[in-house]
Order: sequence, then C-alpha cells, then structure tokens
Amino acid sequence: MVNRKENKKVKRHVQEEADEQQHVKDNPKKNNNEVVIQTKIKINEIDDEFVNTLLDLKGDSILVVTESDQLNLFGQAFRPIFCGTIFDVTFSHVTLFPVQIKMINAPFFEFPTPLSIPLEKIAHFTPNFDCDDRIPLT
Repeated sequence: MVNRKENKKVKRHVQEEADEQQHVKDNPKKNNNEVVIQTKIKINEIDDEFVNTLLDLKGDSILVVTESDQLNLFGQAFRPIFCGTIFDVTFSHVTLFPVQIKMINAPFFEFPTPLSIPLEKIAHFTPNFDCDDRIPLT
C-alpha cells in the first residue's frame, strides 16, 4: 500500500533523477568513449485526478456504490450502497465515518466504525449527498 508520503518521496526521487539527467545533457563529458542514454522514467501511477477529486471532497457527505452485486454483514445480505462523510483518502482507499449502510430493512443503519472502501471497487459516487434522504433500494 502506497501512502501519500511515500508517493511524494517517489515523485521527488523521480524529479531528482530527471534533474540529474538534464545536468548530464547540459554538461556532456569530454570523454568520447562514454555514451549517455537518456530515458524517461515512468512509474506506475494511480489516477491522481480521481484521488484529488476525493481529497477536495474530504469532510463532505458522499454516496458510494461499489461493484459487488451484494454484500453480507452479520448474516444480512444487502446492496453495496454506503453514505457518509469522507474521513480519509489515500491512493488505495477512501474511508467514510460516520457511515450509513443503506439496507432494505434498515435504510439508516449507522456502521459503528470507520469503513474503508478500495478505490478500484467504487462503481459510482455522488458528492454532497444528504444521507438522510430516502432512496429506493429495491
């Protein structure tokens, strides 16, 4: 799991290498036997635009629907619809707290702990959603 500090370290390292490559390019060595190969370094980056959007919404209410058809909690099957306040955002997940799980027989069930949802499992989200609104769940 890559957190924000590690990602900044990686970006800083990549920038330092790019600066060093630019220095070598601007100041070639006199020795003709040396060959300088310049390549761009590409790191597996997560979609920063999505993460930045969620970071901008930190502290706001959001409705999240995940990819699963249904989930099971305490023997109760329900659709993966969650509504809550964005508590934390990392490059791998978003944490909601307090969070409501929208179930048919308990549409305003408040989950007792923070709930982290992997970013790759989010199918849809609606920012600035009022969690007290009633929505059809069937």
